[in-house]
Parts: sequence; C-alpha cells; structure tokens
Amino acid sequence: MCGLAGFFHLSGAPADPLWLRPMLQAIAHRGPDGEGYWNEGACALAHKRLAILDTSDRALQPMISGNKEWVLVFNGCIYDFRERKKELEKQGICFRTTSDTEVLLEGIAREGLRYVEKVNGMFALAAWHRPSGTLYLARDRFGVKPLYYWFDGNTIVFASEIKGILKYPDFPLAINFNALSEYFTFQNLFTYQTLFKDVYLLPQANTISITPSTREIVHNSWWDFNFTNFDEGLSFEEAREGTLFYFKQAVQRQMVSDVPVGAYLSGGMDSGSIVSVAAQYLPRLATFTCGFDMSAVTGVEANFDERRDAELMASYFKTEHYEQVINSGDLGWSLPRVVYHLEDLRLGMSYPNFYIARLASKFVKVCLQGTGGDELFGGYPWRYYRIFHATSQNDFFEKYYGFWQRLVPDEEKDSLFQETVKNEVQGLSPREIFERVFKFNPTLRYDSPEQHIANSLYFEIKTFLHGLLLLGDKLSMAHGLEERFPFLDNDLVAFAQKIPPRHKLGNLQEEIERFDENNLEKYDTYREFHDGKNVLRRAMASLIPETIINRKKQGFSSPEENWYRGENANYVRKILLEDKLVSEEFIRKDYIARIVREHTEQQINHRLLIWSFLCFEWWCRIFLNNETPA
Repeated sequence: MCGLAGFFHLSGAPADPLWLRPMLQAIAHRGPDGEGYWNEGACALAHKRLAILDTSDRALQPMISGNKEWVLVFNGCIYDFRERKKELEKQGICFRTTSDTEVLLEGIAREGLRYVEKVNGMFALAAWHRPSGTLYLARDRFGVKPLYYWFDGNTIVFASEIKGILKYPDFPLAINFNALSEYFTFQNLFTYQTLFKDVYLLPQANTISITPSTREIVHNSWWDFNFTNFDEGLSFEEAREGTLFYFKQAVQRQMVSDVPVGAYLSGGMDSGSIVSVAAQYLPRLATFTCGFDMSAVTGVEANFDERRDAELMASYFKTEHYEQVINSGDLGWSLPRVVYHLEDLRLGMSYPNFYIARLASKFVKVCLQGTGGDELFGGYPWRYYRIFHATSQNDFFEKYYGFWQRLVPDEEKDSLFQETVKNEVQGLSPREIFERVFKFNPTLRYDSPEQHIANSLYFEIKTFLHGLLLLGDKLSMAHGLEERFPFLDNDLVAFAQKIPPRHKLGNLQEEIERFDENNLEKYDTYREFHDGKNVLRRAMASLIPETIINRKKQGFSSPEENWYRGENANYVRKILLEDKLVSEEFIRKDYIARIVREHTEQQINHRLLIWSFLCFEWWCRIFLNNETPA
C-alpha cells in the first residue's frame, strides 16, 4: 500500500526528475516509510512507501526486474503472491526479496501486462518497458486502488491522487462542468472524469499503454462483473456451503502481512463475520468501532449508533476493542480535511470513515473491512423491488433512474446552476450516462424479475461500490492505513456471481406474486424489506450470534438529518449562507438557501444535498482558492 506518481514525454524530451518531488510530496501521507525516484530518458517514476510486506529496504520502489527490461511502481497488495512466487521459481526466476512487488514485477517481465489479469489482489501500477519505450498503467479488477492521469497530447502525468498531478508545472487548473452536473445528479461519478478538467480516473480492470510511435492512449478493458450467467441448478444449500468456504478462504488470504492487522467492527453481519474468522488466526485481534452521540437525536437516526452490538461481538470473539465516539461538533474540524483527501468527491457523509481510520492507524497498519457484501449478495432489497416488475429495458431504466437521482433531479438543474455552468455543460445527459453503465455490458437481459435484480447488482457494484472503494482508500490512506476487503476476493466474487438472485433475496418469489406496482413511488414501502443477503446470512450463521444474523440492516452513517436541524445548523448556515460563498460562481445561492430552509423547517430531508453543498464549497476553497484545511 503506497502512493505513486510519474510522467512521460512522448516528444522524447528528457524528464526532469526535480518535477517529481513536489508531486510525490503532495501524496506523502500515503507512504510514511520511504520514497524512491527513477528516471530514464523521457520517463520518470516516483513512489512513497507504506511498508506492509518485506519491510526491509530491499523492497523499495521503483523496482527493476531481473532481466533489466521493466521498471515498476506499485500500490496495493497481491494476496496470492506466495503461490505466484512458487510458480515463477519453477520457471527459473530467482528472487531478492520476500515482497509481493517483486513477484508482480517478475510475472510482468515473464508474461507482459496480461499477468495482472490473473493475480488475486488490489493494485494500481505504472510499468515502464525499457526496450520498447512504452509506459503502461493498470488498475485492479474491482477498482480498490485509484490511479488518475492527465494527457495533453504530448505528456501523460499520473498519480495515485489528483493532488500529485496538480503539482506538475504545466498542469492547467480548471473545473469540469460536465462532472459537476453529473455529481449533483448522482452524488457520484459514473463516468471516469473528475471535477478537475481533463483529469481522468483509470477505469477498474483496465490497462492503458502509450508509446511515442502511437502518440495516443490505448485502452484494454480485460474483465467485468457478470451476474446474468447465474447457475440455475445451484441449490440453496450448495450456495450456502460455497459462500462459507470461499469467504473463510478470502479472509485468511487477506491477512497476509508483516505488520499488525486489525479489523473494523460495526454491529452488522459483514464485519462481524470477518472478525469471527480473523480472530481464529490472531488471538488478540484489534477491532475498531465508530459510534455517535445520540443525546439530541430522534426518529430513525436514533438507531444509528452501533456501539452496543459491536461491543457484544468484541466480547464474544475476545478482541482488543477500541471505540471512537463522534458528536456533532466533529463535523466542522474534519470536513475540510476530508474534502482535501477525497478531492474526487463521492457519495454521502464520510467523515466518520476519516475518524475511524485515524483511530485504527494508531494501533495497526492493515485493517479488514466488510465493504462489498451488500453489492455481491443483494443487501439493498428496497432498491431492487422497485424494478423487478419492469416490462422492458426502457421501463427498467425509467424506474431505476428516478431513484438514482440522489441529489438534484434534472428538471431543477436550471435553478441550481449559474448560467456559466449551464452554457458549458456538453455531451451526454445524466440519463444517458446512467444508461451507458448498463449498455457497456452486452450480456444484460431485461426479460424477468431475476434478470432485473441481476442488472441492479451489476449497476450498483460498478458505481456505488466503486465510489465506496475510492472513498475508503482516500480516507484511510490519509492516515497511512491500508484497508482490505475480503468480500472482494477473486474466488468469492466468481462464486457469488453464480448464485441465483432468488437465493440472495429470501422471499423474492412471494414478493413477485404480491407486489403492488402502484406503490413504486412510496419509498417507505421498500424499507419494510429486510430479506437481503439471505444466503450470506445462512452461511454466516455458524460464525456469529443469531441476534446479529437477524439484525436489520444499518448503514454506517452519522445522524445528519437531526444535526443539520439542531447542533450543526449554525455551521451549515455559516458556511453556505453567511460566509462569502466561493462556490456561488457555479451554484445559485438562492437555491442553496431554499434547500437549507426546507430541511431546517422539517419539510424535506435534504441531508445528502446539504452534505454535497458543504463538500463542494470546501472543494472550491481548497483547490480553486488555495485555502489549506488547517
């Protein structure tokens, strides 16, 4: 787990290594254990190291292959590197280190960049092939590790975080209005653009190559999720047994480390199941929970604090347990720091992630967490049930698109944006962007309820989960902490995709028969469905207490609906209504004022939109006005 940066001049102009230092220092938090630089001709690479496997100086990067043909900088972890190492040793490769970096490098030296397609792990990398003068960038199949790039037709500049690219001397800073419109539709980006004009996120399961002879970026998309080819003959019991087997294997596999490993522990099934397996291998496993001060919280949000259930599981599994309690006042201090580290704005209230990562980093360097279980095993049934009665592809899109306009619906965009933004937004509409996610995969079908749910799983794992992974990486690496995701294991994912949706959603057949399509607009209807992840619940029944198995799903979220109306109301007004609004150049202040008023007066719960207004305001202050988070 590290940070990387670099650039390549297609003109052949010598790469000035001095330009690398400010790029690397901008992402220094990603690697407090060392740094390295390399340049040759027109290419320059740099690396900040968080030492996890082989903590000696032998494993420093950039690393050069034994045949001297390849140079690699790598961020991530290859979980099956020991098995891969044995395979390469049988082919005559001699290793100098005990690191996964060298295994990945020598595999690439032997088989080319296609080697990354078969390893089990998370990674973002830059590889320089010296004989051909070709630069390769690649990212893991699930998109756990980020990698951004900017290309002006002559020079490609890349880094683990956009902050590194911003330090390149010739980078022209400007806002991307298309991305701004997309963000304020979905509270996410379904394309691979960013709020920084001409800066792109390399897609997951994607390799690009660039060489002076072509003078263009060549993409190779080498893997994708497929939930539509499920095994109709797979019985529920076979699905349960297989899930348990591959899950245990995944947790054990992802515990590989030469430094202390811990785990997040909420009150839910996913993190509890991970802890139950990990505790078998680490008798004094450190676990971490983030809770909330609920003294002034009412309504549904009063149940958001999961500390009690987490404490019960910590006692059950005999872990060394630590807690962080967040109160309303913790928003103001953390928000500018969160935005600085996120830079690529995604999803909802994430500052609790920042705090719990900071807590865990005081005790361990690696932390296991449960992200991915919901997206693989159907953890959001209230979403799926709104579309399983769709009659066609277009009907499916119509029903689902309305739900995923999480922030501002299309008909209100004229009231939201200033004229300068509206005049510059070009290209695909948000609806077209939404549909393109599905149309990217030609295997998707729209003929039955199970197919509709399979399509939903595909969409959410490609968009919502991807946003969660980016958020997790940025906010954990802000504290030099490596997060790992046992649910995102190659073998477990492959098996989960074979399981028919009816095994994941326990009462699917009953709901198909009785569901009233006229209730589609009533969101509360979907809240009553808590039958998601049915096969996973049965698989985990042998690992964790029954009370946790049957517990209703609770996301990791702070009680912002209450706090924006109460204890944080003054902070919201100060940032968005009273201070000089930097973001007013792009967003109309009267629209923001209406949203804040409607929320404060309890007319509409606008917590997601208010969070996004706060984040975008701080984004403008930090990246456009050069304000520091401190």
